[in-house]
Amino acid sequence: MGFADQRFTVNLSILFTELPLLERPAAAAEAGFGAVELWWPWVDSPVPPRSELDALRTAIEDAGVRLTGLNFYAGQLPGPDRGALSVPGEESDRFRANVEVAAGFAESLGCRALNALYGNRVDGVDPAEQDALALENLVLAARAADRIGAVLLIEALNRPESPHYPLVSAQDAVGVVDRIDAATGLDNARFLMDLYHLAMNGEDLPAVIDRYAGRTGHVQIADSPGRGAPGTGSLPLEDLLDRLRKAGYDGRVGLEYKPGDRPSAEAFDWLPREAR
Repeated sequence: MGFADQRFTVNLSILFTELPLLERPAAAAEAGFGAVELWWPWVDSPVPPRSELDALRTAIEDAGVRLTGLNFYAGQLPGPDRGALSVPGEESDRFRANVEVAAGFAESLGCRALNALYGNRVDGVDPAEQDALALENLVLAARAADRIGAVLLIEALNRPESPHYPLVSAQDAVGVVDRIDAATGLDNARFLMDLYHLAMNGEDLPAVIDRYAGRTGHVQIADSPGRGAPGTGSLPLEDLLDRLRKAGYDGRVGLEYKPGDRPSAEAFDWLPREAR
C-alpha cells in the first residue's frame, strides 16, 4: 500500500492561492488531479451574487474536476475566525443565511460533503449558550445536507493555532457528531479527521484511527510541524493512511497543506503523477 493506493482531493483554499479563484480548478487539473475541495470562498459574503456562484461552478465544470468537499460560511478564513455557527448575533445569522446557499451550490456540482466549523468561544458569553446555539444551527445544516444526500462534517482544530476553538481533540468533535445525530435522527454527521491538527494537539494518531475510522466522513493531511507537504515534517503520513484504509476508511484524502516558497504546481513531487 502507500500514497499510490489513496484517492486525493486538492484544497483550493490553501493550494494554488497564488492564482485567482476561477483559475485554480484548471490548475489542479493540469497538475493531474481530478477532485478539489474548498473552504467557503466568499469570506465576507454568506450569500454572494448568483453571477459569482455561477462563475465558480462553470470554472469547476470546465476544468473537468469534481468538487468533493465544501465548507459552510465560516467568517474570515484564513484569518481570526474559526467558524460562525456558535457565535451569537450577526455571525450566527450569516451562517443560517448561508446554509441553503452552500447546500444548493454543492448539490449543483454533485458534492456530497459539507464541513461546518464550530466557531470560537466568545468572551462574556456562557459556553453552554454557545453550545446550544451551535446544536440548533448544526441541526439546520445536517437537514440541508441530508436533502442533497450529503454528510455533515465536524472538524477538530489544534489548540496552538486556534486557542479559542473548543473542539481540539477527536473526542470533542465526535461528541458533537453524536449530539447532532441524536437531535436529528438522520445519522449523516461525520468526523473530519485532519491528521495535522490532531498531531499538533499531541494525540495518539494510530489510536485515533483505530477508534474513529468508522465515524470518519473525510480525512485531510499536512505534515507536522509546519503544515507543509508530506515529507517536510515528521509525520508518518503514508503509514497512517495505510492504517486508515485497513480500518475501513475508503474515502478521499484532502491535501490541505501550504506549498511553501514554490508554486503550488511544484508542491506535489512526493506523489507520482499517475497516483493523483
